[in-house]
Amino acid sequence: MLNENIRVLRTSHNLSQVELARKLGVSKQCVSNWENDNVQPSIEMLVKIAKYFNVTTDCLLDLTSENTVSLDGLSDRQAAHIRMIIADLSEK
Repeated sequence: MLNENIRVLRTSHNLSQVELARKLGVSKQCVSNWENDNVQPSIEMLVKIAKYFNVTTDCLLDLTSENTVSLDGLSDRQAAHIRMIIADLSEK
């Protein structure tokens, strides 16, 4: 669910709650409350979290099982390399 997805994204990026809070412009307590499912982030904050982690809001909310990767800003060569890595990992 949302609280678990935020925690997984934060820890997979090796961020503490304090570090994520600073990056999003909120208190550590906000992040803790989200992760403990005490409070839900606002819609605006949900969008900000999604953009920060480069995921969709649907992904954060568990509305889709699809994982997406944005290749925006990458060269064609870099994007092709990322696609090859994903294809290699998918085969294993």
